[in-house]
Amino acid sequence: MVKIRAIFLVMLLGVLPVGSAMAAEQESASPGRVEVVLANEHRQDREAIKKDFVEAGLPNVHIQFMKAGRPPTNIGLGPKVTAERARAAIRMAKHYNRGITILLPERLFPDHYVTIASSSFDDTVEYPIGEEALKELENPLLTTEQFHALYRRLTPVDQLPVKKGRVF
Repeated sequence: MVKIRAIFLVMLLGVLPVGSAMAAEQESASPGRVEVVLANEHRQDREAIKKDFVEAGLPNVHIQFMKAGRPPTNIGLGPKVTAERARAAIRMAKHYNRGITILLPERLFPDHYVTIASSSFDDTVEYPIGEEALKELENPLLTTEQFHALYRRLTPVDQLPVKKGRVF
């Protein structure tokens, strides 16, 4: 009877008791989705690429391929992506998508979301990034808070991006 009341209370309040199996399951779940668009030339390597992402700490990866052309060299990170996961995403984008020349502001994304090579955004929200600034983001000494403070400085809300066009 006590167990039934506890389950009812959990359902009613939407709160999981500390130490419950469901709480442990939620904590071990993937912290966020990673969406990647790659050039069609990578299509035959889909499983190997997926394995690389998993080994890099990005297990919830969803890969799409362009039918023609090259995807944009951009990356977008949600505001709560850990610095470690963000650096892994940057490494993977550099390896599989010819680098990163554009940042998409974190304010556009859910907390733990990562996108690499998204064509869903135009130049009104694309912030060009150079090699030096990218190296700053890759600094392994940055905490998650420091990483996002830098990311926000590189994609300021009060400043429109410099329109330089996309690199294809």
